[in-house]
Amino acid sequence: MKSSRNLRLVLSVALGSLCLLWSGRAADLSTATARPAPAWLSGAVIYEVYPRAFSAEGNFNGITARLGELHDLGVDVLWLMPIHPIGALERKGSYGSPYAVRDYLAINPDYGSPEDLQRLVTAAHGQKMRVILDVVLNHSAWDNRLITEHPEFYKHDEHGKIIPPVKEWTDVAGFDYTNPQLRAYMIGVLQHWVTTFGVDGFRCDVAGMVPVGFWNEARVALEKIKPDVLMLAEASQPDLLLHAFDLDYSWPLHGKLNEVLLRGAPASDLQRSWEDSRQTFPQGARHMRISDNHDEARAVARFGVRGALAASVLMFTLDGVPLLYNGMEVGDATESGDPALFERLPVFWHPKERPPLRDIYRELIQMRKSHSAFGRDGVEWLRNTQPADLLSFRRSDADDEFVVVINLSNRPVSAAVEAGSAVGFKPLVFPGMGEPTSTDLAALKLTGFEWRIFHRPVAKP
Repeated sequence: MKSSRNLRLVLSVALGSLCLLWSGRAADLSTATARPAPAWLSGAVIYEVYPRAFSAEGNFNGITARLGELHDLGVDVLWLMPIHPIGALERKGSYGSPYAVRDYLAINPDYGSPEDLQRLVTAAHGQKMRVILDVVLNHSAWDNRLITEHPEFYKHDEHGKIIPPVKEWTDVAGFDYTNPQLRAYMIGVLQHWVTTFGVDGFRCDVAGMVPVGFWNEARVALEKIKPDVLMLAEASQPDLLLHAFDLDYSWPLHGKLNEVLLRGAPASDLQRSWEDSRQTFPQGARHMRISDNHDEARAVARFGVRGALAASVLMFTLDGVPLLYNGMEVGDATESGDPALFERLPVFWHPKERPPLRDIYRELIQMRKSHSAFGRDGVEWLRNTQPADLLSFRRSDADDEFVVVINLSNRPVSAAVEAGSAVGFKPLVFPGMGEPTSTDLAALKLTGFEWRIFHRPVAKP
């Protein structure tokens, strides 16, 4: 059976596209300016944790025990997938989806106590990490107490029966945001988690299916409590980034990545997708760059280990904010999406025959943090002689210049990259990679899925 979560993300992207088409707003928003993001976000890395699967314990304490590893990796934002009790009525699988929330003000007892959550948040803050909670405000479980206490909060059919937001989402009931009391209740929910536990923000599930006006109201209310609250939208919808959200998902780019690596589309389609986004989103908009997440098969299962690493290098060297998901740093291939959302499938932390992925990610993250060129808005795409297989682009500032070259095919490639004068460029060597077989940007030779990052300091007058 197709995962309902995959359907959710497809619908979220589709709704965002419809919003763009309505009244021709896409052209207007491309000249608008996105809400200013905090300066630290440009160099940040987000780590998504599925508490049920992250540790053998499957709880908050299992996460707290590994915070040192995440800090050492360079993680800045810890995103906890929904932590609330899960509905039993119409549950899918043995455990049910964490996105079918039974009580918005309670904690899933399988994950621990309120004290355990507070200990996790406090410990993360001590490691200089922010904590954001995954909130599901578009729909609830069928046995959420709001069903009986406030049936007027929900969508109804012509017979007065409460219905799912989408027919196929049989485990959840859809909210009706035309009700101002519902909006006030949900803003109170968000305020509760900030004031009670000191969380730093929220990742908002299917944000494009909740009215933009609600999110704008919520942002204003939250900033009165925490002025630097972080808001991440699971959506690709330009108007969400005007006032409410700091960043969204780069779903279109992620879709193209699948087409390139799974269906043989030319690598240059990724450049075109990036450029299309610049034509539709507000200036300065930030996107979370993803190659792996909880909604579909793991990247190492889809692309192979080398292909998954090549995809990660792209996401970690583009503009935006990269995401690591739940064991991705060791190449975990445990199922995600359906069935992992509904069953208990812990991360396997010691898979065989992997390159030193944790060390590679650590070096990539350190490179991003050490050089502001990677935090700047914009990418200069460079022509190369093998655009079907190869992506090449420049990231630079007043001090440094980097050229990134990634072979997104499983074939050896010989190519020339048009980077102007190549004098002074030297390849960076990452763990497990060894010395490159060629260093001349005009005569590169790359094996299947091989990637290289070249650096030179900017000459000062």
